[in-house]
Amino acid sequence: MSPWRRVWIGLAALVGVIGIGTLGYWVLGLSPLDALYQSVTTISTVGFRELYRLTTASKVFTILLILFGVGTALYSFGVLIEALLEGQLAELLGRKKMDRRIGELKDHVIICGWGRVGRAIADHLAAAGQEIIIVDLDASRLTELRFASIAGDATEDSVLKRAGIDRARALAAVTANDATNLYLTLSGRSLKPELFILARARVTDSEAKLLRAGADRVVNPQAIGGARAAALLLQPHVAEFVDVITHGIDVEFRLAELEVSASSALAGKTLREARIRDLTGALILAMRQGEGNFITNPSPDSTVSSGEILIAIGTAEQLSSLERLATTATSKPA
Repeated sequence: MSPWRRVWIGLAALVGVIGIGTLGYWVLGLSPLDALYQSVTTISTVGFRELYRLTTASKVFTILLILFGVGTALYSFGVLIEALLEGQLAELLGRKKMDRRIGELKDHVIICGWGRVGRAIADHLAAAGQEIIIVDLDASRLTELRFASIAGDATEDSVLKRAGIDRARALAAVTANDATNLYLTLSGRSLKPELFILARARVTDSEAKLLRAGADRVVNPQAIGGARAAALLLQPHVAEFVDVITHGIDVEFRLAELEVSASSALAGKTLREARIRDLTGALILAMRQGEGNFITNPSPDSTVSSGEILIAIGTAEQLSSLERLATTATSKPA
């Protein structure tokens, strides 16, 4: 039984005992108000004064009322204090446990704004095994959340620091207010210059401002939703296939992006010389250097440079082999 349920039961019992005491003294000759007064002073052990000369029957009734009434009152106040202390203690312990959990995270993603967009992002990141911290101003939205969370104003540097922004790999500013997302972008960029920042824009005019403020990428959910709807209308199978290989969990083939390290055996070689398909089984769909344009369907004579981003398709095992090849100098095929 929950503590607060015990409180309500205790209070109901206390009211019942007071009612019985009032009725008893009224039967013994007191007026209703005097009977209530006598009952309350007796049960509370105040004993301010007797309203009349007690008879034998009144004394017996008073003794019984004290035995049952005082016990009921003590029980009621006891469970009330217990409920209050348990609630505060549970909140305190829960907060400390959450702070310890957050303090242990590294390379996590901070999602600022627990609305529909924030929930969708969190679900996809969690499915991919990414650690997440949710920050939202409304504490009631974070109750019974399965992710680490902080109730606070994300525009305050202290809240972002508490979320471990110095150890985070990315920040998603996806509140429902463009001005708040702009401020979050500025704060995140100043606290950690190399942080990857994704910002949400509700208004098209805000996109350029968010990019100038330091956002690496800006998303407009309405525009994305419209583009997807158009794709489903024009080429539904292509659109669904891209969704499956991009977001699907239980699929054989998937898309992935990999960065070629300076020590990689691929650096400085052409795709023909690297023999990626032969060694890993993965297929290179596109290449990109930095923030430049994509080279789609690259030719075998395309040179792979250090820092090159490879967009590949393959099974999880094939992509894992390609990742080892792209990051180490002495990689062997899986």
